[in-house]
Amino acid sequence: MNRIEKLFQDKEQRILSIYFTAGFPELNDTIRILESLQHADTDMVEIGIPFSDSLADGPVIQEANMRALHNGMSLKLLFAQLRGFRDKINMPVILMGSLNPVMQFGIESFLRSCKDTGIDGVILPDLPVDEYEKNYRTLFESQDIYCIFLVTPETSNERLRKIDSLSGGFIYAVSSSSTTGKEKDMNKQEGYFQKLRQMDLKNPVLVGFGIKDKNTFDTACQYTNGAVIGTAFIKALQTGNNVEEHINSFIKGIKAR
Repeated sequence: MNRIEKLFQDKEQRILSIYFTAGFPELNDTIRILESLQHADTDMVEIGIPFSDSLADGPVIQEANMRALHNGMSLKLLFAQLRGFRDKINMPVILMGSLNPVMQFGIESFLRSCKDTGIDGVILPDLPVDEYEKNYRTLFESQDIYCIFLVTPETSNERLRKIDSLSGGFIYAVSSSSTTGKEKDMNKQEGYFQKLRQMDLKNPVLVGFGIKDKNTFDTACQYTNGAVIGTAFIKALQTGNNVEEHINSFIKGIKAR
C-alpha cells in the first residue's frame, strides 16, 4: 500500500503536510530536515524541486529556490541525497515542482528514481490533467507513484470530478487564486470548502496556500482533512542556527490542541 493511502486510512483528520525546498537553507540539509520533521510528528512532507521559473510561488519560496540553485541543488543531486532515506524515514514523502526540470531529467527516469528512493507521490502543478491521462498515467501507475493534482475555487464541478478520478492519495485544494505566502482569510473560503465536502469526492482534500499558523491550520481542518504549510515553514528555517529545535517548536505550535 502506498504510504499516502495508508496515512489517510490511519488518520482521517488534521493531517499536517510540510513543504520545504531541497537545498535550502544549505545544500545538504534535506535529510536533516526530514529527520527533524519526523521527530516532530509531521504527517507528510513535500520536497520542492528548485526551479528558476516556478509557478504560483510567492517571494519567500522563489528566494528559497534561487538560493538552493545557487547552492548547487539539482534533481540528480536530490535523488542522490535521498538514497537510503527510508532506513530512517517512514512518513509519506512527495516531490513537488515544475514540469520542466522533470522533463529534462526524463519522465521515465524520474519516476524510476522516485520508486527506487522511496518517494510516494508527485505534484507537478503545470502538468495538464489531460496530458497526464493520455501520456503519463500508465508510467506513474507502473511505479506506484501517485500523481496529485491541484484545484482552485474556479475549478468547475465537472473538472473536479475528473481530477478526483485521476488523482492519487489526495487532492490539493489551493485556498485562492493567488501565489503562495499571500495573506488569506480562510473563513471567507467556507463556500468553496463546503462545495468540496458536499461533492463526496473519493480522495481526501488538503488545503494549501495561506496556511501559516495554528489558527489557519485549525480553520482549514474544520472543512477538509488537513493542510499544507510552505512559506511559513521556509521562514522558520531561517530563524536561527539550531534547525532541529526550530522545526520541533514550529510543528508542535501548529498541532497543539
